[in-house]
Formats: sequence, structure tokens, C-alpha cells
Amino acid sequence: MANDAFRFGDFLLHPENRLLARNGRPVELNSRYLDALHLLVRDAGALVTKDRFLDEVWQGIPVTDEALTQCIKMLRKALDDDAASPRFIETVPKHGYRFIAAVEFHPTEVPKTAASYTALQRFLVTGLAGTAGGAIAGVIGGLLYGFAAALGAASGGGALSALLVLWLLTMILATIGAAAVGFGIATADKWVQRDWIGPIIGGAAGGLAVGAFAKLLGVDAFNLLLGAAPVEFTGASEGAALGAATGLALAVARRHRGSASILSRLALPSLIGFGAGTAISLAGGKLLGGSLEALTQQFEAAGLRLAPLGAALGEAGFGPFSEALSAGLEGMLFCICLSSMIVHAERRWTAPR
Repeated sequence: MANDAFRFGDFLLHPENRLLARNGRPVELNSRYLDALHLLVRDAGALVTKDRFLDEVWQGIPVTDEALTQCIKMLRKALDDDAASPRFIETVPKHGYRFIAAVEFHPTEVPKTAASYTALQRFLVTGLAGTAGGAIAGVIGGLLYGFAAALGAASGGGALSALLVLWLLTMILATIGAAAVGFGIATADKWVQRDWIGPIIGGAAGGLAVGAFAKLLGVDAFNLLLGAAPVEFTGASEGAALGAATGLALAVARRHRGSASILSRLALPSLIGFGAGTAISLAGGKLLGGSLEALTQQFEAAGLRLAPLGAALGEAGFGPFSEALSAGLEGMLFCICLSSMIVHAERRWTAPR
């Protein structure tokens, strides 16, 4: 029975390899929902009651009726099924659900894609994709801050140096932060069996760790080199908040990964990131732009200035509005790039979680 596989329509379900495939391509489905589908398909034609779902899928863990309803909704979405005119899953009102499609049983059929990916490989794909997304966000954000600093620096070599320094600094910091958040999410995906909570917890933990480490290292470095450390500098709380927002953006992006509309795939993650960055700034926290401006205010000999950004927004210098807007854009870039890269990588290179 270890190699049992079930074929229905264009789909092949292989429970042992934790895989649902459509025409040979993996279909994204989390572990608990895959178990629920296996239960339905295994007893095709028979009524599967709510109590059986609770006993065999949730294994006695107390859940609400909404959890089962959401599970069936996601199964129908994965199977491209319609509750009003079902081809696969039929609702039996007040009793449960029934799998109504014809099912072929294949005792030895193993899909070629199933054995290609281990839990470690999925962990690495998620973490590395998040890291790559952070690098992309850093490249874009670094150009924005770099050009602003170049405009505020002296002409010639000073302007070019300002551009290159801020571009490289932003890219490096964004990549390091994204690695922590990405691998935090990958770790949570393995241990937390909840689509929404897992990425948020993992992202927050990763952001908290890298934010605390960056602040500690930054303070020590400034004390060692200059004899004084910046008072206002991004740290653990900002990292945790942005990491949690990134996890939420990823959960939303995963839910809409099958949508044909780019707007529906990107709009909510963009709003989540922008809102998180803006909220951090308004609450008195600092992201990169605010930290850089705080450094220039404390160390007046510093040659990097972000005043041109503020001037473009009608402020005298890099004021509160400029800082909040830049923080919102930082959050938006970070969330979009990480969530998009992770979803793309998971669809292309891994079997369903």
C-alpha cells in the first residue's frame, strides 16, 4: 500500500510522496489539506462526515467548522472545482462531503516529480528564494537612496561615491535581512501547520534576530571606530514588525498564486508592506532611510545626505513625511520581492508542502 496512487480527471494523487499533480505538474497544497483530499479520494462515492475529518485529518485537535469549510474551499480551488456544479467534491448538507469523480487505483504508480524534492530541498528553496528577493529589493532601493545621496553630495567623484556606497550598503543589508526572514519562514513552514500563522511567526522571528544582531553590531562598530554610537538606529522591533508583515504578504501571495491577474497577486502584498513600513516610522521606529538620516544628523561631518528626497516632496530636508514615505516604500519593496520570489520558486522547483 506504500505506493498507492489515485488518478481522477487530469490529476494524480500520491499520498506517500505527499504529491498532487495535474498533467505531471505539482499542484500546491499544504499537508493537512492533502490528507483531507486523500481521505475523500480513498472513499470515493461514500459520505465522509465532519467527525471523520476531525479524527483522521485533524487527529482530534479541536477546530471550528470554519476550518473544515476553508479546507474544502481550498481543495476545490486546487482542483478547479465549483461548489455549485461540482465535478469532484459534492457537499452533503449538514452531514459532510462526498468525492463524486471516477477514481482509478494505481498500486505502483509513482509520479516522476514526486521523488525529486525532499523537505530539506523545499526548506532551501524557500530560504534562498527569499534571500534573492531581498537582494532585488536592495538593488532597487539602493538606487533610489544612492541617487538622492548623489544629488546631495559634491559633484564629480563625491556624487559617484555616494551613489555606489549607498547602493552597495542597501543591497547588502537587504540581502542579510531577507536571508533571516526567508529562512525563518522556511523553518516555520516545516513546524507550524497553519497557512497564515506559520509565515508570520517565522518572518517575525527571523526579522527579530537579524534586527537585534544588526543593532548590536552597528553600535559596537561605531563605538570602536568613532567613539560614539548612533542613538536612533533600526533594530529588533523594526525587524520583527517588517518580518511579520513579509510573512503575512507571503501567505496572501500563496493564496492568490493561481490567479491570472497580476493585480490580485501583488496588490495586497504591496499594501501590507507599505502599511507596515509607514506604521513603523509613525511609531518612532527606523528603517534604512530613517537610520541614515539619523546618522547624518548625529555625525555632521558625514557626506551622505538624503535631503534631496525631502525637497522633492516639498519638505526642508528629510522630514517626517519623507521618512514615513520612504519607510513605506522600503516595506513595500521588501514584501513584494520576497513573497514573489518565494512563490515563484515554490511553484517551479518544489513539490507541494
